[in-house]
This record gives sequence, structure tokens and C-alpha cells, in this order.
Amino acid sequence: MAASHHGRSRDAPHDNLMGIGHSHSHPGGPGHIHSSGEVQARGLRIALALTAVFFVVEVAGGLLANSLALLADAGHMLTDVAALGLSLFVAWFSRQPETPSKTYGYLRWEILAAFLNGTTLLLISAWIISEAVLRLRHPEPVAGGLMLAVAAASVVTNLASAWVLHGGSRGSLNLRGAYIHVLGDLLGSVGTVVAAVLVRFTGWLPADPIASIVMTILIVRGSWRLVRESVDILLESTPAHLSTGAIRSQLTAIPGIESVHDLHVWTVTSGVIAMSAHAIVREPERHQHVLEHIHDAMRLFGIDHVTIQLERRAMPDREANLHP
Repeated sequence: MAASHHGRSRDAPHDNLMGIGHSHSHPGGPGHIHSSGEVQARGLRIALALTAVFFVVEVAGGLLANSLALLADAGHMLTDVAALGLSLFVAWFSRQPETPSKTYGYLRWEILAAFLNGTTLLLISAWIISEAVLRLRHPEPVAGGLMLAVAAASVVTNLASAWVLHGGSRGSLNLRGAYIHVLGDLLGSVGTVVAAVLVRFTGWLPADPIASIVMTILIVRGSWRLVRESVDILLESTPAHLSTGAIRSQLTAIPGIESVHDLHVWTVTSGVIAMSAHAIVREPERHQHVLEHIHDAMRLFGIDHVTIQLERRAMPDREANLHP
């Protein structure tokens, strides 16, 4: 029996029963990850400073102008401050070295932060909509000129924050969570500007709560997607862009492999996909050749963390609880 391990096996109860050869590397190398983390942290620090300063401005403006849209936008900015602060902490903490008890280090803090960010934004959005409905029933006077000035400044601030976060948001779920928060504020600020123009020049007071509702609906979709993706990762679901059927077919096509069982594919954190499986290979002299082919085949799917247990024959009694 032979096994190849790259990363950590999901079949922890069986690890002490297997002969395991271990190799571990990260896509792009440790230097690439460290450099990428530093770039992400710098963008988060800039966005956090801009957002924290303008949060105070927007709260004051919302209170003085009696604008629900401004206060709603300030509420989103408050969650942005918390989200950006949490994301900045996670960007640093997740780069801490692995330990014997934390063999993946702290990579999954990124996923937890993304889940918390998305959930918080959904809850804030529900509160804003309920307040807006009340305001629609009982309109209140709004200082349209002050509302317009603060909303316009908010657009500029959120544009700057979104710009510094945009580059890294595609490669990091943690950064994407922070980016969605800022983007939600940007959309909200634009809606608030439109509402302020209507209030200032037409006196139509319902524009204020309507702007709150519209901008909240726009960001709920992104927040829900973020929560769903982070939950899928926490549940170790197969990544949406991969098919276990296609992976199984690729493995069984390798000469020497008779069958594959207990196949798992999951995401550790953004950009880090792992896979484990058991494969029956009758001839021991082919094990090394098969292992090399398996690693090459998995790279076609973007999987670099590979754990394979090779077996000369089926073990139904010992593996009765494994997946087929």
C-alpha cells in the first residue's frame, strides 16, 4: 500500500494506518503568497482609513439633514469599518505559520470573515428596509441641500475605497467581502445623491426612503452570494466550477488504476483546492508511476493539494463507512 499526500487528508481517522509520503507547496510559492498578502493589507488599510473618517461625517450629516438615506448609508459605512477592520486582521492573521495542531495554519479565518461580513450586511439591510417602510408611511422633512453635499462626498470616498480594493477582490474571498461592503456603500451613495436632488429641487420627500430601499436591494444579492459561497467552503462542498464525476473519470483513465472510491474535493481557502481519494492499483511496481500521473492530472483541474491512498485490493470490511 502506498499513499501520496499533498496538504492534509480529510480521512483523519485513517491517517495513522497509512504509510504517507508528505510534500507541501503553495501555488506560486511562499514568496508570492506573502507578497500578495502585503498588497491586500495595504489596500485594506487605505480603505479603512477613508471609510472610518467619512462614517463620522455621514452620521453628522444624516442627523442634521434628517435623512434616512444618509443614516442608512452611514449604517452601511459602520459595517464597512467593522468589515474592513476584520478583513485587515484576517489578512495578517491568516499568513501566520502553520503549527503541529493547525496544519493549514489560519487560512480559514478568511472564510469566517467573509461569512460574518455577508451575514452582517444582510441583517443591516433588513433593518434599513423596515425603517424605510415606516418613513414612507409617515414622511418627515429633509434638508435636501445638506443631504446632497454629504451624499456627493460619500460617492467620492467610496469610489476611492472601491478602487484600492478592486484589484485583489477576485483572488480572495476575504477581500471580496470587504469589496462588496464598499461597493454596496457606493451604490447607496449614488442612490442617495439621486434622492437628494429630488428632495432639494422637487420637495418629494418619499425619495429619501425609496433610495434606501433600492440601494439595499441592490447589495443583498452580492451579500447573499458571499454568504452562500463561504458556507459551501465551511461545509467542504465541491467547488462549483469542478465536477467530481470529471475528476473520477480522469483518475480512472490513468493506466494501472482499477477503480477509485472515497473521492473528496474541497476548498481550503481562496485559491487553495484540496482533493483526497482511494485508488486500487494491483501492481505495486506501478504505484510511483500512478502517483505521478495523478498529480499531473489534478493540476489540470487547478488542484495542488492531493492525498491519494493506493490499495492493492479492496478492503470492504475496513472501509465500510467510506464513500463509494
